[in-house]
Amino acid sequence: MKIGVLVSEGPYTHQAVDSAYKFVTAALAAGHEVPRVFFYHDGVNVASRLSVPPQDERHIQQNWTALAKEHGVDLVVCIAAAQRRGMLDANEAERQGKDANNLAEGFRISGLGQLIEMGIQTDRLVTFGD
Repeated sequence: MKIGVLVSEGPYTHQAVDSAYKFVTAALAAGHEVPRVFFYHDGVNVASRLSVPPQDERHIQQNWTALAKEHGVDLVVCIAAAQRRGMLDANEAERQGKDANNLAEGFRISGLGQLIEMGIQTDRLVTFGD
């Protein structure tokens, strides 16, 4: 089965991000395909390369980056939600006249069209978050 995933809650404040990660890893282990995870609303904060959790805690962003690298999952961050929260890739930082970017490796910024496309191209769309 082809499964798309939507994450709309931020890391460390809501169980949704952890549940989504565990769901995706379990789905992949069971032989399902998860071509894309779309991060929306506060979920975009997962993609910050500047997060530094305590050493004895899980590193949510690094877990997602490793998952994308290992399984080829497309991690898409909503551009509008990202810009509202100060999340920029190198291109957007330059376009907006900012001197830095903070999008982690393995993530990319795009629009809601990617969410719509994911809904059309997958058998199921599973949402994590309120």
